Parts: sequence; structure tokens; C-alpha cells
Amino acid sequence: MSEHLATVEWSRNGQTFSDNQYDRAHDWRFDGGAVVRGSPAPSSVPAPMSDPAAVDPEEALVAAVSSCHMLFFLAYAAKRGFVVDRYRDDAVGVLGRDDRGRMSITAVTLRPEVVFSGEARPDAAALDDLHHRAHEACYIANSIRAAITIEPR
Repeated sequence: MSEHLATVEWSRNGQTFSDNQYDRAHDWRFDGGAVVRGSPAPSSVPAPMSDPAAVDPEEALVAAVSSCHMLFFLAYAAKRGFVVDRYRDDAVGVLGRDDRGRMSITAVTLRPEVVFSGEARPDAAALDDLHHRAHEACYIANSIRAAITIEPR
């Protein structure tokens, strides 16, 4: 078992609060020193009360699923002797009502495009197996209710 820490910090900065017109942008701080600007999605809270340039929680969840899948994929590819030169995933999450009627990320589609080099390159079956194994091992995917689809390109 391990723990993973994040500090989320917001302050009012002298704004009126009770009128519900306050800036919701905030900072995510991670143990390695990274700071990411967070904000609600502008589709949920219009600017200027949100920051369109910041990362919203929905995007962060999609990125976490994609990143977890990629890291396991790379590990399994390396163990099989495949050399990965590049991995890009244009992942998409869908926000909607789930089967309980609650707003939720209901689906995540991963669209990884992987470029290999070297003599050993996976055929279609080996590539499918790498993605299947990565998906099964990804603890972020195992932690959420959304349906996750992998559409390799």
C-alpha cells in the first residue's frame, strides 16, 4: 500500500463571496514540487469565475486514466523487447448522468498512437495484448465507474 498526496489551495483574495461571483481558480501542489493551476471547466462555471487556461478536474481524471494506461503499456512493451519511440493519446472523457442519475464521467476513450522502432515490432495481436494488459493493470481505470474504451490508432 502507498499514499499519494496532493494539496489543493484556494483563497478568497478579498472578493465578495456570498454573491457566488468569486474566482474559483486554485492551485494543485504535488510532493515533487509541481504546481498546476486548477479551475472548474468553463462549461460548468463561466469565466471570469473560472480560468479557461487551467486544468479542470474532469480533464485531470481523463489525463490520469490515460497516463496510467500509458505507463503500464510502456512497461509491458519493454518487457517484451519492443522499443517505443513515441506514444500519444488523444483521450476523451464524457460528462453525463450515470445509471444513478448523478453527474459523472460516464466514459473515457483512449486513442493511443504508438510508434515503435528496432527489429522486434508487435503485430496486431501483440499490440492488442499490450493494451489489454495495460488496461487490466491500470489502478486508475480500476478505481472509477466510467466505461473505458481503448481505440489504438
